[in-house]
Amino acid sequence: MMKFLLPVDGSETSMEAVHHAIALCRQGLRAEFVLANVQAPPTVYEIAVAPDAQSLRGAAGAAGAHLLAPAAARLQAAGLHHVREVAAGDPTRMLVEIAERHRCDGVIIGADRVGAVRGLLGGSVSLALLHDSPVPVTVVHRRAGGDDDSRPGGGSGHEDDGGAADGSDGGDGGGGD
Repeated sequence: MMKFLLPVDGSETSMEAVHHAIALCRQGLRAEFVLANVQAPPTVYEIAVAPDAQSLRGAAGAAGAHLLAPAAARLQAAGLHHVREVAAGDPTRMLVEIAERHRCDGVIIGADRVGAVRGLLGGSVSLALLHDSPVPVTVVHRRAGGDDDSRPGGGSGHEDDGGAADGSDGGDGGGGD
């Protein structure tokens, strides 16, 4: 059975990646998933006003768990095994570490379509993962028309394109850009 990292940041595009993963399994892929959310490191202000480091970690963990909940519910409803992980730090570095630690066979990440220059200047996580990931990365773009699981294969309608032909993908967060 294969294992895939599914970065989730609460965006529509990160949920598109979840829908795509479910569609692949409906079409016969045997897989399990690592749902991951990467929280930004605390700001100087947050560090100054927090009573202690544990409360900062607790707040980040709670925020990440909240963002992972809808994706976990979708995987659970589809009968797919998954684990959840929340981390803090640089999204690309942390997602690569999570993929390695869980011995993932690939990454399925959502990304908006934008021009190459904006994608490079915007700090795209999906673009950085295409470059830095030790495993294959599937980039799933948001489809026009919203959330429709009525299409054959679960409604994803996405192909593994590895990003747009011009190398753009527009991401900026730890899961769906």
